[in-house]
Amino acid sequence: MEIIFATNNAHKLEEIQAIVGSHFKLLSLNDIGFNEEIPETQPTIEGNALQKAEYIFERFNKPVFADDTGLEVKVLNGEPGVYSARYAGPNCSFSDNVNLLLQNLKSKKDRSARFKTVIALKMSAHKSEFFEGKIDGVITEKLSGKGGFGYDPIFLPVGFKETFSEMSPQAKNEISHRGLATQKLVNFLKTL
Repeated sequence: MEIIFATNNAHKLEEIQAIVGSHFKLLSLNDIGFNEEIPETQPTIEGNALQKAEYIFERFNKPVFADDTGLEVKVLNGEPGVYSARYAGPNCSFSDNVNLLLQNLKSKKDRSARFKTVIALKMSAHKSEFFEGKIDGVITEKLSGKGGFGYDPIFLPVGFKETFSEMSPQAKNEISHRGLATQKLVNFLKTL
């Protein structure tokens, strides 16, 4: 079965295709010839995921899923949250975001945080399914590791001694927020 994954993020596509395996063929936005920006104007992670899935479904009328992820830091009242990808402002890099977060946590003792991913699946105009994954951890004081992307070099999951960046992709996928949400999506798709 072919299913559109509403992303052009090569890291995300690779990560999720590894979890999905050969059960489904994922098509990126690039694969379907879609090069526009998809709006992300909702105030919640769930809202953004659904908005992206609906936007593509309305244009292509094919099964599509979209995800949105946020890093929620307790002492910062859940920031960066829904703004995780643009925490340091429009057109910022993840390096800018990471540096701003570390700066904002400089004097804080509590560095607890969690990653949350929500996947919205649209297979028909009138029905949406949601799959959520969460993982608790702490924000480290400095970057560690070369793998992963985004906030991975500063996120240390509870019960582990390696940041997401230090883990192998397979180890990360088994425990990560995106891995957990994707596994729920795959389990659901297998029932169809």
